[in-house]
Amino acid sequence: MDSLTQLTLGAAVGEAVAGRQFGRRAMLWGAVCGTFPDLDVFIPLGDAVRDFTYHRSFSHSLFVLALLTPLFVWLILKLHPGTRDHRTRWAWLVGLVFLTHVLLDCFTVYGTQIFWPFVTTPVGWSTVFIIDPLYTLPLMIGLLAILVWRSNPEKARRLNRAGLMLSTLYLGWTVAAKLEVERVARDQLAGMGLSDAPLLSTPAPFNSLLWRYVVMTDDGYLEGFRSMLDGDAPILFTPHQSATHLLVDLEDAWSVERLAWFSRGFYRVMERDGGIVISDLRMGLEPNYVFSFRVADLANPHPRSITPVRMPEVRDLSRLQWVWARISDHKAS
Repeated sequence: MDSLTQLTLGAAVGEAVAGRQFGRRAMLWGAVCGTFPDLDVFIPLGDAVRDFTYHRSFSHSLFVLALLTPLFVWLILKLHPGTRDHRTRWAWLVGLVFLTHVLLDCFTVYGTQIFWPFVTTPVGWSTVFIIDPLYTLPLMIGLLAILVWRSNPEKARRLNRAGLMLSTLYLGWTVAAKLEVERVARDQLAGMGLSDAPLLSTPAPFNSLLWRYVVMTDDGYLEGFRSMLDGDAPILFTPHQSATHLLVDLEDAWSVERLAWFSRGFYRVMERDGGIVISDLRMGLEPNYVFSFRVADLANPHPRSITPVRMPEVRDLSRLQWVWARISDHKAS
């Protein structure tokens, strides 16, 4: 999830675990621990593909964070020596904030390597968009109550816990919604002779009512959308080409292999300005994708692998307007 949401979740969990014992220090340290795993984005790893695919790896490993928990508790007790008798409470706070951060990231499509280094396969359940106000707002309201409702701290704490409960219930809703939209898609794809085609379903930006599909085919992929308000209307799939033949002489290039693995096979290949560009189809809307990388230059007779470079992201705000219109109108275009 986005950094603001993770900071807010950490603060809310910290307050719920130890607010009564430590006051606002619990919320502060919850926010710090909720932010810490995402600081790996500031570590240069050598090239754009490494930066992309190693994010949420070691920094989000349950094993690494478990080892770091005692270190954080030691630091906290150094700064707040008067709370030494509550060492266990601090350990619960740090451990639970780390755990909830990692689990929440698993609900997004990006991919979180929670079992690194033993298993590096990214976990991505893809039920929540990376920024979803309906998840974050209950948490923010609960924290706001803690900050401003000083005359009745216990009631404020109940509101904070209620915010955590509502956000968790919302995650449950997104799981149920995903199961339903995937069932509908599988039924329709079976009728199209694509029952075995790789299928990705993910929420459209900033909501969980409109869902986007990507279906990989022999010559490219299909993109489709379904709103939870569509009723019995069929999914309209739009075909797109992928120039995978450009990779014939690049199968052994590390960046190509890595992107194919990390995207779980949901990627597009195209020629752009004399180069070969791979886009991760999981994040973005056709034709603009958040993560695209130039991995080779076209040359004669074979393409030449290069140090991968991330392509500038193109943002089309009109597509967001379309998303909101599409939620309630199956014929929106």
